[in-house]
Amino acid sequence: MGNGTSIGRVRGLGSSHKGTHDWLLARLTGVGNLVLVPYLLVSLLLLPAHDYVTVRTWMSQTIPTTALVLIMINTISHARHGVQVMLEDYVHEEGGKIAAWLLVNIVPFAAAAFGIISVIRIALGGA
Repeated sequence: MGNGTSIGRVRGLGSSHKGTHDWLLARLTGVGNLVLVPYLLVSLLLLPAHDYVTVRTWMSQTIPTTALVLIMINTISHARHGVQVMLEDYVHEEGGKIAAWLLVNIVPFAAAAFGIISVIRIALGGA
């Protein structure tokens, strides 16, 4: 017996069809940032003052609070995905891949949790 036919040797080694998902996810989170970040900037610029009380009053409204939480989720997701794709392309050692995978998943999750809890706490009137 030989090694089989040429097609038999490479079957299953082709595209995993993951590239389309990565490309689409990057574009969708990018468009989300293009909508949410200008909203945040314009909303903050239109405030009558930029002291703590004024910003907290603005944040206690439903739409700004929701927008801030969505900005955090979307921006951190976009950054995490970009770093993950870069690491998949350039880190080749198994130990490095495991350490990078842990950092790429734990740090953004912690940052998002901290940011979301902070926004909700300020919006609900906490110090």
